[in-house]
Amino acid sequence: MQFSRNRKMKATRLAGDQRAGIYPHSIQFYLQPPLENISLAEFETFAVERLKLLKTIENLGVTYVKGSQQYKDKLEGELKKLSFPYRPQRSSEQEYDIRKKDHISHFILRLAYCQTEELRRWFIQQEMDLFRFRFNELLQENIKDFLHFNNLKYDTISNDVKMELQEKLINSTYGLSQPKLEEQDVYKVPFQAALDLVRAKKVFVKAGFAFIPHQEIVTIVLNDFRTKLSKALALTARSLPVVQSDERLQPLLNHLSHAYVGQDYSMQKNVGKISLDQIDNLSLKSFPPCMRQLHKALRDNHHLRHGGRMQYGLFLKGIGMTLEQALQFWKMEFIKGKVDADKFDKTYSYSIRHNYGREGKRTDYTPYSCMKIILTNPPSQGDYHGCPFRHSDPELLKQKLQSYKLTSAGINEILELVKGMHYQLACQKYFELTHNVEDCGFSLNHPNQFFTESQKVLGGGREIKKESSQSDSSQRSQNSQTVKSLSKESIADSKPAIAAPLMEMEDLDEFFNEVE
Repeated sequence: MQFSRNRKMKATRLAGDQRAGIYPHSIQFYLQPPLENISLAEFETFAVERLKLLKTIENLGVTYVKGSQQYKDKLEGELKKLSFPYRPQRSSEQEYDIRKKDHISHFILRLAYCQTEELRRWFIQQEMDLFRFRFNELLQENIKDFLHFNNLKYDTISNDVKMELQEKLINSTYGLSQPKLEEQDVYKVPFQAALDLVRAKKVFVKAGFAFIPHQEIVTIVLNDFRTKLSKALALTARSLPVVQSDERLQPLLNHLSHAYVGQDYSMQKNVGKISLDQIDNLSLKSFPPCMRQLHKALRDNHHLRHGGRMQYGLFLKGIGMTLEQALQFWKMEFIKGKVDADKFDKTYSYSIRHNYGREGKRTDYTPYSCMKIILTNPPSQGDYHGCPFRHSDPELLKQKLQSYKLTSAGINEILELVKGMHYQLACQKYFELTHNVEDCGFSLNHPNQFFTESQKVLGGGREIKKESSQSDSSQRSQNSQTVKSLSKESIADSKPAIAAPLMEMEDLDEFFNEVE
């Protein structure tokens, strides 16, 4: 895959038959890397849109039963919205472009998600769920063509053996009847190739082999897909240093693995409409657990270390706290502890002004997203920053949730999500339980999004009144999920815009890291 700075670059034109040969199906094994030229703008757009798709798949997989009609309808809608293939279509110019985007975007995220075992595991799971959905949408003739195209050959049993095992096959396979069994092949594969069916006791196993009717063939095809993708990610990880040597791509790839593609909350309509008197009550009603934990630690200890000040300070900025209020808020709390007013002014006030773009590079720093909190700068002893669902011991987390007066059933739901490493979904479930809503109606990706949505629920959409003492009044904040494409200037400079906020944060972290 080659990259160009020219956004108006003309793609190589292929005849219809040639295009059909490159992407003959709406579903792929991604065995060959893309060879076409794309611009950096396309590189960024493809990557971000596939990332949004995979995050939606993760969310749907926990919210709905996989394979249910609701699950399929929601996922089909997302695939349509982001222009990814989802079911067989006749070859056309538009369909070719959609399949090309699917192909290229998969390989871009391979580069970003091959770096650690945790990232690889997450990527493989979401890609498998996407593959399963698409495969189940194929017609029988499409399935045969797909298997032939990818040279997937499985041993079938003879009719005599099928008749001999008929009763056991019917009893072990959901929805299989004698007429259906007679119409389809039965495959004999090592049981390791069908562990999902074995685990669910939905397949007949004999002498180390699983006997799988054609209607369940997705299981063994999916196993092949997982095996090939896992090996490919391992090979990609070894080749990563070569790719990262390209200064145009390194910032983007490093950022994609914990990218947040929604609103950045750097500019709020409610600036100055939050009073300091409200903060304590707001922390109980509208703060996500990560910020509620930081606020309590600050009140208890009259101090937060660097990581906590960064995470909490930028969050407060995002909900509308002005620079003057921030200086007053932090100073009033710190001088209750071991820091006198003079030391605060000399040591800490500069970093607060820096957060607001009044010092140094005068950059308007943005609040941390959930992914940044989860994946970077884990807390050590004496720290209170980070994500409680990701960084807390399960037993301590359970005690904390009990102190928040959550029901036992609700706590168990949250702990199950945490066990499955669905930390943002656990926080989303916390939102639903604490706000008495069955479905919050949004995918939680940012602490400031939690606050905004909380205020909408508690206040019925009303904005917070300026300097109001009512803690339950709310703000109206447009929660757009738009993605900013690279500007022409950033293309010319070969610095993807999506990487800029991360680079700014790292610069600020390094500058103040020694102040504790």
